[in-house]
Amino acid sequence: MTAREFLIAYEHALGVHTWEAVAPFIADDACFVFSDGTYLGKPNIEAAIRKTFAMILDETYRIDNVRWIFERADCALCTYQFAWSGNIGGVQQSGGGRGTNLLVKSGERWLVQHEHLGPLAR
Repeated sequence: MTAREFLIAYEHALGVHTWEAVAPFIADDACFVFSDGTYLGKPNIEAAIRKTFAMILDETYRIDNVRWIFERADCALCTYQFAWSGNIGGVQQSGGGRGTNLLVKSGERWLVQHEHLGPLAR
């Protein structure tokens, strides 16, 4: 699997909307930066993702406009735009922003080592 194929599979796993689908894609010592904080290590990332999944029901998530900044056989860096929509508290809502992911290859598997999601540039 290439880093590009991995990112597509990761996007699909996020669309399943369960931690169990997403967990195999994340490195144990990963760092995720979201609008509400920085999460270090898989247990903290799990708590943040589970909280988001519980808050947004019937979510759809999409990654577009991927730009590969750096690619090697064992690591890759990309930026992209993301969009989501779902039901929060009985109200249909949507949003999006931009993301950066550092992917590393561990053995034969790619993993997300770092993810940073934030607003679109103004």
